[in-house]
Amino acid sequence: MTHHMTQVNGVRLHYAEAGEGEPVLLLPGWPQDWYAWRKMVPLLVAQHRRVIVLDPRGYGESDKPASGYDLDTAATDVHGFLAAAGLDRPGGIDVVTHDLGAWIGYALASAHPGDVRRLVIGEVTIPDPNATTPIPDEAANIKSWHVAFNRLPDLPEALMQGREGVFLNWLFDHKAAQPAKIDPAARDEYVRAFSTPGTMVAFLSYYREAFGAAGLKRMGERRATPLPMPVLTVGGKEGIGEMLDKSFQGLATNVQSVQLDGCGHYIPEECPAEFMGAIDSFWRSAPAKMR
Repeated sequence: MTHHMTQVNGVRLHYAEAGEGEPVLLLPGWPQDWYAWRKMVPLLVAQHRRVIVLDPRGYGESDKPASGYDLDTAATDVHGFLAAAGLDRPGGIDVVTHDLGAWIGYALASAHPGDVRRLVIGEVTIPDPNATTPIPDEAANIKSWHVAFNRLPDLPEALMQGREGVFLNWLFDHKAAQPAKIDPAARDEYVRAFSTPGTMVAFLSYYREAFGAAGLKRMGERRATPLPMPVLTVGGKEGIGEMLDKSFQGLATNVQSVQLDGCGHYIPEECPAEFMGAIDSFWRSAPAKMR
């Protein structure tokens, strides 16, 4: 892969790319960066795709400004990136996402539907400001406790500073069905990136913005208009599973859903071949066309 920086919307964004052919944009989740897609890039390149992995603001080597972590701004960043990289084309391009990257991908598809040909949403629920949620049982709590924790003011930074490795490795060990698939080199990379000044606060800011009053209001507005492009939701059966399917009901006019056996939350790393198979089947069933 080759690595690049580009200036978009007042910030420098890092991206990596490989291969030739029709482009596909990959957006990573929290608390990772472009490296989370390393196992899927060669699978996509083998299908004659040009693969572009973007680190949104706050991620990896991208800039970490003090503000701009609401999903509208993040989507505007990606929209600008597509134009700067020459990827804004009639009918849009394929977008594949995971976790927090899926929130950004959903916001992009909602605000700029012409940018997205087909959208893959991996292992994240779409917040519903009108939902009434019971207290989660133990299994559900392990999968979702961090959402409430990350929103707290100041406390997460105080508890995690200097203990980034302890925190991240706990996540990988408990949210993955196959934690060994997130190898020591990958864990070291994520801890290094997460420990970079500004990264932790940036990631936490995404959660604080998304679940603040303004963020929930905007999410409700997005949910009111179903996405026009074909959408695939992919969950790990030992990850959030069917919760993803349920959270996306009514949010697009054409939705397919897949749950991957033996896979937890980190599907690009735990089950890359199975994830690629689900994406390939989706693409074949929803062939690209001009919209």
